[in-house]
Amino acid sequence: MNSIPASEVKRRGVAALEEAAKSGPVHIIRNNRPTGVYLSEQEYARLVAASRAPAQASSGASVWDLIIARPHEGNRAKDEIDAQVREDRASWGKR
Repeated sequence: MNSIPASEVKRRGVAALEEAAKSGPVHIIRNNRPTGVYLSEQEYARLVAASRAPAQASSGASVWDLIIARPHEGNRAKDEIDAQVREDRASWGKR
């Protein structure tokens, strides 16, 4: 898979992504870590269709329905989640 620094995307914009995506999906790299992936519309549609097929066959619900469209109903308080996020972020630099 291709990769491009986030700074290059910031400097050149979508043109940099489109150029890099001519040969497939592109990882966007920030601080030496992949932070996102740029896909063509056709590749995105293919992945969405592929992810929906198995989920619909087994449960009648797609991955989209299970993860995105329906909000998560957890029992943790916002403060607990924020503390976990802070702890996770603090450990990123230690690896």
